[in-house]
Amino acid sequence: MMAKILLSVALLALASYHVAWASDPSPLQDFCVADNSSKVLVNGFVCKSMDDVKAEDFFTYGLDKPGNTTNKLGSIVRAVNVNTIPGLNTLGISMARIDFAPRGLNPPHTHPRATEILTVLEGELYVGFVTSNIGQTNRLFTKILKKGDVFVFPQGLVHFQLNRGHTRAVAIAALSSQNPGTITIANAVFGSNPSISDEVLAKAFRVDQKIVDRLQAQFWMDNNN
Repeated sequence: MMAKILLSVALLALASYHVAWASDPSPLQDFCVADNSSKVLVNGFVCKSMDDVKAEDFFTYGLDKPGNTTNKLGSIVRAVNVNTIPGLNTLGISMARIDFAPRGLNPPHTHPRATEILTVLEGELYVGFVTSNIGQTNRLFTKILKKGDVFVFPQGLVHFQLNRGHTRAVAIAALSSQNPGTITIANAVFGSNPSISDEVLAKAFRVDQKIVDRLQAQFWMDNNN
């Protein structure tokens, strides 16, 4: 009886370990180049036939070129994920180049499927992330990064980067998923389609419903112009 109990405990612990550390599926072959033409839905992408795989499936270019930051946020993200490089399918990694105009912002957002590690190549960034609800406190961790500095944003937590300087800034991010996903908080809350109820947002943010109306209208205009 004791042996069965110990075995059950061990199996439960093992299962809990795998659940806690679950991320992208581990590859079971050398590679599984995504077949973007397939209509089959799986957790990831269907593998292209090995006979059809080419070197180009593992390649992209142009990450040395600055992005266009002439927008309201003053930043632009170029993601390199499985949608850009089909050969990343099942490999559990991706990356991005982030360009910032002076005072440019990569606004508060989350990556639901990935931890991010950021390296500053040029300029100076004020970065930070907020913890999940720990008791009644959401702790904020921030740091000022200069060229060559590295910072980690844990998976799923809200984080941001702001160019504090008066010159451009550039950073490279690596992420622990082939397709990390991005949820930009302001866009999701005020720019959803259809819109979230004014009453819900007004109570959540503790503001007048007229303010919510203006924010939703602004996001609608920004996304339809």
